[in-house]
Amino acid sequence: MSAIPGASRTSVAWPKDALRISFGIIWLIDALLKWLPGFRASYMGAIMGQAQGQPGWLKPWFAFWINLQHPRVSFFAYLVALVETLIAAAVILGFARKLTYSAAILFSLLIWGTAEGFGGPYTSGASDIGTAVIYAVMFGGLLALSYYVGPARYSVDYYLEKKISWWWRIAELRRPATALPARTPQIPAQRLPGEPAAPLETPAQRSKSTVA
Repeated sequence: MSAIPGASRTSVAWPKDALRISFGIIWLIDALLKWLPGFRASYMGAIMGQAQGQPGWLKPWFAFWINLQHPRVSFFAYLVALVETLIAAAVILGFARKLTYSAAILFSLLIWGTAEGFGGPYTSGASDIGTAVIYAVMFGGLLALSYYVGPARYSVDYYLEKKISWWWRIAELRRPATALPARTPQIPAQRLPGEPAAPLETPAQRSKSTVA
């Protein structure tokens, strides 16, 4: 029985897209919770609470973020909710994947280093290192997967790359093979009717031309 053309490629392509979309849905649920009033009410308290018990050399870091956000808590709470929502939409749709994954890694690490206090302080009662750092690792895995697997078939990027020649710079870590310029095949010169054939070079003549 002959194999269906493209069947193997399709069966290999969909799991990575399913992984991306599933993770995007999880991130979207987390983003929607950030729009609730309870998040805004506890936003500043979470950061100030994480600053307690941290080592002395980390106190300037937390003091900077507390002093920056305390006068305008609602603005930063809404900003966090908006950024998480935009990341979730971009991940689910597969839009600007390289840019989205890179920004999401930085954003997750920022959340981990502020609202989650780097998962610490690491005292005898510490039980985990926080969830945001795991999100950062997950986004890093999606970024690495896009490098090795290439364009995502079920994504907005896949269609934008066909329409916009430079879009792959935003969506891919490396230039897709389909975007590489085609190499013009060299056609040997044809001999006109009645034209004598070029004499064949002897091995001695070839060696002389090589030396020259």
